[in-house]
Amino acid sequence: MAEGKVHIEIDGGSGFCFGVVNAISQAERSLAGGGGVACLGDIVHNRLEVQRLEAMGLRTVRHEELEGLAGGRVLIRAHGEPPSTYEKAARLGIEVIDATCPVVAGLQRTVAAAYAEMQACGGQVVILGKRGHAEVVGLAGHADGRAVIVEGPDDLDAVDFSRPVYFLAQTTQSLALFHRMADIIRERTRCPESVTIRDTICRQVSSREAKLREFAGRFDAVIFVSGQKSSNGKVLYGVCREANPNSYSIEDAGELQFRWLEGCRSVGICGATSTPGWLMRRVAERVGEMVGTPEE
Repeated sequence: MAEGKVHIEIDGGSGFCFGVVNAISQAERSLAGGGGVACLGDIVHNRLEVQRLEAMGLRTVRHEELEGLAGGRVLIRAHGEPPSTYEKAARLGIEVIDATCPVVAGLQRTVAAAYAEMQACGGQVVILGKRGHAEVVGLAGHADGRAVIVEGPDDLDAVDFSRPVYFLAQTTQSLALFHRMADIIRERTRCPESVTIRDTICRQVSSREAKLREFAGRFDAVIFVSGQKSSNGKVLYGVCREANPNSYSIEDAGELQFRWLEGCRSVGICGATSTPGWLMRRVAERVGEMVGTPEE
């Protein structure tokens, strides 16, 4: 055990973003009203929060299971869905509880408009995002599945730079990466005036990078709490590691290791936009048990 008191602080800017809070609130209200509710995919990329809601009666289902939910209720999570999902639900008589994040819903409309514009001029919609991610699948659906998805500079070889380009991003992407990709697109295109760059990254998320960098730099060690499936979590953990090499990523308090904390006088606890506050508090309590009573 460390000598003396150890200051333990939870980052006030970490935790659920508005879109996730809204989705979970809608799920809880629907469950409280009685009757079954199925969520199309994990409501949030955090295993422990999903388990909490499942204990309340929420059922997590895959797209292939929609046929068996005819006449039931299905919640669309904050990540959103492509138009085809709504069309199928309507055909099956499924009541849709739409918890798509307003920022994502706005981006879906932007993608649809960009696609129509590019169709008219023989161009292409290029989206910076993680392939297979629920939000990206939904966005691509608003471009009739024809958007070019890129995760990094190497993927730009799939773009035809002799044609107009409309470049956007998944809402939780790194702002620095987006601007770097935009610069490369401008450099490689044969006709700069035919390139449209639209920064669609959620500012509630992107602003966390600078704040988290400052937070992580203030402690001897940083514990970053995030689900393994969280794309945003991977980006923000990378920010922590850059600011403080003594940063460690865990999914739950049981993964904490004393050697990370040995000799520390201060420990910061933070997390992704998909990390519930109750989980960060549980981790902070466990850190306190391992190294001593935290300072007030």
